[in-house]
Amino acid sequence: MMQFKHLKKTVVAALTIMIGLSTVLAGCGAQKDNSVQNIKNKKELVVGTSADFAPYDFQIVKNGKSQIVGYDVLLAHEIAKDMGVKKVKFVNMAFPSLINELQNKKVDIVMAGMAYTKQRAKVVSFSKTYNESGQVLLVSPKNKDKYSGISALKGQTLGAQQSSEQETIGKKLKGVKLVTESSNNTLFQELQNGTLDGVITGQDTAEAYAKEHPDKYAVANNISFKYNKKTAGTRVAVRKDDKALLKKINATISKDKKNGTLKKLYQQAQDIQVQNNK
Repeated sequence: MMQFKHLKKTVVAALTIMIGLSTVLAGCGAQKDNSVQNIKNKKELVVGTSADFAPYDFQIVKNGKSQIVGYDVLLAHEIAKDMGVKKVKFVNMAFPSLINELQNKKVDIVMAGMAYTKQRAKVVSFSKTYNESGQVLLVSPKNKDKYSGISALKGQTLGAQQSSEQETIGKKLKGVKLVTESSNNTLFQELQNGTLDGVITGQDTAEAYAKEHPDKYAVANNISFKYNKKTAGTRVAVRKDDKALLKKINATISKDKKNGTLKKLYQQAQDIQVQNNK
């Protein structure tokens, strides 16, 4: 009988310890998401970008000072405003470094004309799309009608931005020499200099450059690269744990898409680009 009582006490004690540990672990797992409040507390939204992808992100000189402008900048201010934050700071860096800097908490979010990929989605979360565009080939005007289709690109030297959706497309092209750079501006300059036969880029970006510099660039006819329409589109990237922040961003995107603000902001960014190059 004494042994039974002793065993009973031991079991009760063990169960008590287990319940206590479960409570502690549950408390650890339910850490409060302060991603929005942290931005409110510092009164500033810090955005990582690569300012070489007009009309999303690009640099202009105004009143003797360089500043980053574009569609992403305009939308970032909308997101900040909806959070009750007035100040937005853009940190310019090489495109391949953006996600690492986000994970290292050097920036709050990433906005750089970035598209969803399975590899990126393993380490960051993506917002809803706020713009959609196909993938085309930017070429010299004299080569606008040179290629009859994708197979005709064999033997050509094409450029694509490092760690981008365009680089993924380029790697799948058979018989093509692919040159990658961290900056689109460098690629476009190499195309202009004749060291590249074409640059794989977003349709909206290619059309904007062709419109502004018809003597330097053109969108190649008969070339349209395949892409996954379900995952394609420009999105905001946030850290995996920042669910409250992602919810806020998605709310702004949905609202501004419904009321037509996204279209107005995109047109405004294009107008800035055109005015800057006159």
